[in-house]
Amino acid sequence: MIKVNDFKRMHEYIEKYKINDMFSIDMREYMSLYMFARNEHICKEEEVLNKMFFVVDGKAKVYKNLENGKSLLLSFYNPFTVVGDIEFLDNNSADCNVQVIKDTYCIVIEFSIIKDKLMDDCKFLRNRCKYLGEKLRCNSKNSSINLLYPLENRLASYILAFVNSDSNLCFTFEGGYNETAELLGTSYRHLNRTLNKFCSEGIIKKDDKSYIVNDLKKLKYLSGDLYR
Repeated sequence: MIKVNDFKRMHEYIEKYKINDMFSIDMREYMSLYMFARNEHICKEEEVLNKMFFVVDGKAKVYKNLENGKSLLLSFYNPFTVVGDIEFLDNNSADCNVQVIKDTYCIVIEFSIIKDKLMDDCKFLRNRCKYLGEKLRCNSKNSSINLLYPLENRLASYILAFVNSDSNLCFTFEGGYNETAELLGTSYRHLNRTLNKFCSEGIIKKDDKSYIVNDLKKLKYLSGDLYR
């Protein structure tokens, strides 16, 4: 994580997502812009946070460590979303891991500033309540995905999260097949069979150590709206 001293860029993000409109007072002087490089964590499970992160560019995967030593994918965070709001309000450590899968920018405000300036700000608190309700609905939906959806659908959605754009359709499983299988709640063999099926159906193509998406339309159809 590095601080980005690019005030023009920061204010462009603030205006784009109307971040300052969430507060009754002008909070721009208390905001900073940070960049997380690919594979860095915004937060880790059990970590005590001291900042609120407004994700304004990039993408992150959210996963939880299980007691059996495995990990389980919960969702993906896209702009605009907030990390640290629950931890701020209930004064607890993070209960999941948020790891960026591409370079990601966040507008950051220190918890100490929020406590000092915003705890009596009804506009801010109403905004957080509305957003937390949306997050709860999303988490409720995502918690059923691994139980109710076939691996084909989950894998398609997972692949799409790592494809940067319609013009860059190459992806890799950086954590390896075993880690990917754990995140998707399946076995290595089942994952391998499903990847081979995607290849035989022309949806993706193996290219040395990476894959290329051949049929983006079919992949999007299979993915539905999972992990969003």
